[in-house]
Amino acid sequence: MYLWRVRNLTNTLRQDDGGRLHYEIAGDGEPVVFLHGFGLDSSMWDPQWQPFAARYGAIRYDLRGYGRSGLPAGPYSHTDDLAALLEALGVESAHLVGLSMGGRIALRVAVREPALVRSLTLVDTALDGHGWSEDWLARWRRMADAAKQGDGAGARRLWWEHPLFDPARERADAAELLQTMISRYSGWHWRHQDPDLDYSASAPRMAAISIPTLIVVGGRDLPDFQAIARRVAAEMPNAMLREIAEAGHMANMEAPAEFNELLLEHLRRCRAPAAPAPSLF
Repeated sequence: MYLWRVRNLTNTLRQDDGGRLHYEIAGDGEPVVFLHGFGLDSSMWDPQWQPFAARYGAIRYDLRGYGRSGLPAGPYSHTDDLAALLEALGVESAHLVGLSMGGRIALRVAVREPALVRSLTLVDTALDGHGWSEDWLARWRRMADAAKQGDGAGARRLWWEHPLFDPARERADAAELLQTMISRYSGWHWRHQDPDLDYSASAPRMAAISIPTLIVVGGRDLPDFQAIARRVAAEMPNAMLREIAEAGHMANMEAPAEFNELLLEHLRRCRAPAAPAPSLF
């Protein structure tokens, strides 16, 4: 399950169905996979990349339809994509760290392919089946309508200006990275029905997920995500909830030092036991 020693490698995994996944790996040790949020890409993990590559086998990739990965051209599964990437890298299981949409996908993987998951870290996570507030739905409809009418720039501007990102825009480095990612998002998911097959109803099955789980939520995140964090913490039997009081939705970018320490502590607790020393007799 260990990643070979490599300081920095960027590559593309080509799937049998024609899909392309852009990925990056660095470091060595127990593999840690970082999954990004909606409309963003793997560069959102820049504040974590070097610190974790110095201690672990760090893996980040652009989910299908985002960043430098290919757009969906037919039915596919985020779970299958991750499983294929781990297989290509020779990784049997990994720690999964997902923010927002990335957390939702990590939960799906834990439901469908629990053997792939050594631990979970769900950051300001979304959740399949959550009943979204009317404010969230109304803002989403406005973005989707703008994109479908050919105003991609207007849709991206609405996303950038969304209250979800109010705390991130207050911090210059986080704001610059966030704006760069949003500016290069294709907007494909606002214009099309995503053919992702892996809506695995993870919420009703959370009580069966015994994988060690850290739930991180920003104290300034929106009520929808606060409610999801509390629900997941209450229903998963091996979950621990931690709040970063001054952070909002992008906790890893807004409070990187505090976030990194929480994640490092969680990974230390979940470290694989050392192999026993060989007997001398």
